Amino acid sequence: MLHGPAAMGEPWQPQSQQQRLPALGNASAPSARPSAAAEEGGGAAGTAAPGGGGPAAAVSPWDIALCATGTAVAGENALVLAVLFYTPSLRAPSFVLIGSLALADLLAGLGLVGNFAVRYLLRPPSEAAELGAAGLLLAAFSASVCSLLAITVDRYLSLYNALTYHSERTLGFTCGAVLLMWLLCLGVGLLPPLGWHCLRDQSACSVLRPVTKDNAAVLAVTFLLLFALMMQLYLQICKIAFRHAQQIAVQHQFIATAQATSTRKGLSTLSLILGTFALCWIPFAIYSLVADSSYPAVYTYSLALPAACNSLINPIIYAFRNPDIQKSLWLACCGCGPALSSRPRTSSDV
Repeated sequence: MLHGPAAMGEPWQPQSQQQRLPALGNASAPSARPSAAAEEGGGAAGTAAPGGGGPAAAVSPWDIALCATGTAVAGENALVLAVLFYTPSLRAPSFVLIGSLALADLLAGLGLVGNFAVRYLLRPPSEAAELGAAGLLLAAFSASVCSLLAITVDRYLSLYNALTYHSERTLGFTCGAVLLMWLLCLGVGLLPPLGWHCLRDQSACSVLRPVTKDNAAVLAVTFLLLFALMMQLYLQICKIAFRHAQQIAVQHQFIATAQATSTRKGLSTLSLILGTFALCWIPFAIYSLVADSSYPAVYTYSLALPAACNSLINPIIYAFRNPDIQKSLWLACCGCGPALSSRPRTSSDV
């Protein structure tokens, strides 16, 4: 989302030669940039905005794509949260972490839609609204990353401490840890409204306005470190799983074979989550680290859109593939569904 000087209460002026800065989560083209025809003919850049707030911005196809993605993300993750909330059997600690991830992605989708509304619908433009939308996106995506890390840690502990996992990782302990994580992420989201922004110093802006270049670099490095930690834990998970598979092969027991199938399913799901997350987010994080405001906005768009789509893919990977969630969806849609497995649910199931 790009805002011109009008976003800070200054008179609007054409800036056809100036590279405008995309906003966080909505790397848009200039909102007040006049078309070539308007410049040549001396006409207005657009029609009058409702309420007399100035000329209306031409809607960018990239912004439409981001808003549509945000709408789909919000609807999909709201469905996951509804299933988890209204199904009493889905109360295991692992499903709490899945719910945390769905909530983070839901807020990210709402943030994308809100960013579009601030960009095109709010007249006159509001600095507080822009900072609020940026803060919501920062908090939501931070919580999404932390939730994925928590799922990885939970999966690792379920294998490393298999005998004591269920007694140590109680529902109350998991909810408390998730609450602390969300408080930390909300603190990150409060940084722009509290003054950590570049709206009054455009030269300090990163490719993601209103985040400054220094703050964007810190966020990108932190993200890469967290992802490196997730990958290290995943390698440890693979080692433990292979060792368990060898022990199971020696025992030749049916129950052990069932557990091996569950472990392989958990590894497959975790691989999909982390692999998709890496493909969607690492290019965007590296670009945010090395790029500056002189880069064309289309580069930011082309990398921000796949990052937003990660929140659209997540429910397909971790929720809709789960048999218990599938059964709940079938019951909600048509009142029928396959028989629910009676075996205990573990983190391997998610």
